Amino acid sequence: MAAAAIGKGAAPLGPKGSIREGAALPEPHPPKAERPLETGIPPLRGRVTHDAPLGAQTWFRVGGAAETLIRPADTNDLLTLLKHLPSTTPLTIIGAASNMILRDGGIEGVTIRLARGFGDIAAEAGGIVAGAAALDVTVAETAAAHGLGGLEFLVGIPGTIGGAVAMNAGAYGTEIKDVLDWAEVATPAGLIRMTAQDLRFAYRRAELPARAVVVRARLRATPGDAAAIAARLNEIRAAREATQPVRARTGGSTFKNPPGAKKAWELIDDAGCRGLTRGAAQVSEKHCNFLINTGGATAADIEALGEEVRARVRAASGIELEWEIKRVGRPS
Repeated sequence: MAAAAIGKGAAPLGPKGSIREGAALPEPHPPKAERPLETGIPPLRGRVTHDAPLGAQTWFRVGGAAETLIRPADTNDLLTLLKHLPSTTPLTIIGAASNMILRDGGIEGVTIRLARGFGDIAAEAGGIVAGAAALDVTVAETAAAHGLGGLEFLVGIPGTIGGAVAMNAGAYGTEIKDVLDWAEVATPAGLIRMTAQDLRFAYRRAELPARAVVVRARLRATPGDAAAIAARLNEIRAAREATQPVRARTGGSTFKNPPGAKKAWELIDDAGCRGLTRGAAQVSEKHCNFLINTGGATAADIEALGEEVRARVRAASGIELEWEIKRVGRPS
């Protein structure tokens, strides 16, 4: 059998692979360079992952990795992180990654994603208390099961309660601002409770403190007939199925509806963008305020297609469409 090659710096081998007496020992490997972020992350009970691929977890199925992804164990764990994380460290919060384009170059700094410890849902008199990681649709279904009405609109919103509060999500004539009693918000200074008035809600916007994370919310609901509430859920589901590409790789509504008589989808249609493509990204034929990944699209394809739509609408109508989808991370 041929002798194995000895790499540069390796000591000569004696019988049976032992190091020959008197031979120089190999130089020790230099210590692994410390990641720049590791010095700023306090000890946590939750999961910390470096270079964490996220693209497959987004609804578009595109995008790069998070430089450091942290899933806090609970609210106290999250508060510890926010208190000790240097204010200069870039911080991104993601929920279900539904209404989001994650760029191909990934996310710099720390990305927080709330998981199991933030998903509890409890029905109580006149409302629902839900953790930020609870899915909107699950909250709507829980309310219906307890004969609580007024939250049916949530079944039409892909995402989590935390994200819904942070962007004042809405559908079918109701927004979070209409039903929010309070939200508990983790900040670097501690846990605070904010009302709808405190959050100064506007169309698809809430004014949260800097580097704040919604952890829990109480939504008002009205006792009603459970069967009638369940029927309304089914109506909304059927309407979405009939008018939106709910089974496609999409991020939901792409642009905010501008002031005026026409909605975003109408302006997009008038500008001739229905079915428009860029690479494997396409403006949905079914609802043209939805962009879809037909298979193999990159985040760059999707974002560039969105910008092309904005340019064509601007040229056709003079109206500047504003992105509703959150775009995070760095281009490749």
